[in-house]
Amino acid sequence: MKPRHQRAAIIAGGLVSVSLAAYFVLNAFESSLVFFFTPSQVVAGEAPKNRAFRVGGVVKPGSVHRDNLTVSFVVTDTLRDVPVSYTGILPDLFREGKGVVAQGQLNATGQFKASEVLAKHDENYMPPEAQHALDKAQIEKTAKTLK
Repeated sequence: MKPRHQRAAIIAGGLVSVSLAAYFVLNAFESSLVFFFTPSQVVAGEAPKNRAFRVGGVVKPGSVHRDNLTVSFVVTDTLRDVPVSYTGILPDLFREGKGVVAQGQLNATGQFKASEVLAKHDENYMPPEAQHALDKAQIEKTAKTLK
């Protein structure tokens, strides 16, 4: 093989290797990407159907029902509600009327099956997306009552 052909083969092999590495990195990044949605967005159908995402808001008072390790509750942004089912041990700060973010998928019946539940860590903290969603829902609710 001539040196010119060897160089071309090495360059082509390098390009294939770099392309494969980029493909695997982007594929891993896309599969680990999780988006946040409010209950209003979930009810409106904006959330993905066959992919994990996060839903956040406030645990609706009176909605928590426990059956051994399975807990059912409703997450609300004061405008819309999303029923959530979770099997496992909830965080110590999980309470009715407090902020929560759940990660999981919607099942065929429209219930959110959570694989992870996160509760806010103190009285002053709420994820910025959840706070923005609650503020927006409150503004819309107030506007409807004024009409």
